[in-house]
Amino acid sequence: MSAEVGQVMVGRPGASAGRHWLVSLAVAGLAAAVITTIAQSSGHFHWWAGFVLIPGALIAACGGPLLARGGGRAFAGYVVACAGALVFATGALLMFGVMGRGWPVMIMVPCLAVAGTYLWRPAHPLARGLHRAVALLALTGSLLGAAFQLIRAGLVDFGDAGWWGAFLMLAGVIVLGNAVELTRHRMPYRLQAITLLVGPAVVAFLLGLRFLRGW
Repeated sequence: MSAEVGQVMVGRPGASAGRHWLVSLAVAGLAAAVITTIAQSSGHFHWWAGFVLIPGALIAACGGPLLARGGGRAFAGYVVACAGALVFATGALLMFGVMGRGWPVMIMVPCLAVAGTYLWRPAHPLARGLHRAVALLALTGSLLGAAFQLIRAGLVDFGDAGWWGAFLMLAGVIVLGNAVELTRHRMPYRLQAITLLVGPAVVAFLLGLRFLRGW
């Protein structure tokens, strides 16, 4: 009898939601504890940054249960979790006192958050194509942030070359590729959509080539 009651309790939505909350809060607490411990051992610990770090962890934890539920609430949970991750990353940089060297992380985290929305693809081909272009452009932005981080860390040095032109060219290729992909679908306003994508793609590619070659 007790075993049957236990199975019923486990199968209830409330028990499942409570478990998701516990897991999310446990992960948030562990992440905050790890960052705090590492910062203390590094000798560059700024305790006041905990007032940014801990709220960020809690905000991110609030998005976990919504993500676990799936459906329409999953996207809202994703947005909340990404907002918390951005606040948490800011708190971590402040706690280590490396905001001057680690500011490119503030580019990478939001861009990765936008790129992650590709998991929620619209059903309409035109909306799906535009969304795919935005997600891939955001991924390009995260790569640009990573390049800035490597430069700030002194791991690479591009000199006076206009290296950022390569990312402009990549953005142009992404937009042009999505425009070409739209030619596979028969839908209203297809020609107008392709034209709107091709124009900026060509301009971005040529500008990137100009900066890269120093013309």
